Amino acid sequence: MDASQMLAHCNVTYNMAFDENYKKSSPFLRFILKNLAKKGIVNEAPLKKNSSTAPEMVIKTPKNFDEEKAILINNLQKAVKVGEKFFDAKDHPGFGVMSTQEWNNFYYKHLDHHLTQFGV
Repeated sequence: MDASQMLAHCNVTYNMAFDENYKKSSPFLRFILKNLAKKGIVNEAPLKKNSSTAPEMVIKTPKNFDEEKAILINNLQKAVKVGEKFFDAKDHPGFGVMSTQEWNNFYYKHLDHHLTQFGV
């Protein structure tokens, strides 16, 4: 993954919250993710290096760095604009309903993980 693909990958997480038509995981997979993976993702501990990711979040095609950066900035601004009430009890396609704090931890950890990975 190069820097532009990383930005596109980070943008997928915002699509999960902002796009009501974003495809949810199967009920079986949601059960597994909610009960086995969610705690490690939404707690306050940093993400581990080389953590696995969902297949739909893997970006394989080339991306334009400036375009993806602009989209990410827009997503961050949109998250601030809609405010924490938007995220409270918001359904995540893989982890199920999450609290505002869980969404906050998820976004912070994910961005921090990848920006650190690329030396930002």
